[in-house]
Amino acid sequence: MTTDPNLPEWFGQIDIYLFDQLLKGRFDPRMRVLDAGCGGGRNLVYFLRCGYDVCGVDLSAKAITHVRALAADLAPHLPPDNFRAEAVEGMSFADAHFDLVISSAVLHFARDEEHWRDMLGEMWRVLKPGGILFARLASKVGVEGQIIPLEGGRYHLPDGSDRFLVDDRMLLAATDSLRGQLIEPLKTVVVRDLRSMSTWCLRKM
Repeated sequence: MTTDPNLPEWFGQIDIYLFDQLLKGRFDPRMRVLDAGCGGGRNLVYFLRCGYDVCGVDLSAKAITHVRALAADLAPHLPPDNFRAEAVEGMSFADAHFDLVISSAVLHFARDEEHWRDMLGEMWRVLKPGGILFARLASKVGVEGQIIPLEGGRYHLPDGSDRFLVDDRMLLAATDSLRGQLIEPLKTVVVRDLRSMSTWCLRKM
């Protein structure tokens, strides 16, 4: 009898919808991966363990210290400079540098639509042609009657948070503007009386 694998050890607290993309075979260890807004690296454990060339940015220096320590443990060949304390909208990585850019629960912290587009534009800039952008972010879909408008595209949500919110129309328009291609249809999960989260996966053409 074999011992059950320790899934949290192998995958960390990975976003379940990023895990879904992994199970669909969209990623392989030859890819260079950027987590734009990586926090402490919860979405990077599997990639670090499996030999991907992993990078991350986060505005929090404390978070970057944590993710550097995680990388030193799981992928000691990676240089510490792969993980940088900087804003998503002002990254220092070169153009067309990554095969996969992850943006998990980051874009909804935009101050307004201009800031949202600045962050998105930077993530697109560093993505190679043929590369994949995975984004999961708060949206209006399914909670339109429960959110209170603030300013600049931000809303007060039933869960008590204030977020910049998108809808399908905005995401599809951004896809066209970027000349991207949806890998699969937009998906939204509504957590009743709390929030709505949309998953947006596109390829750079």
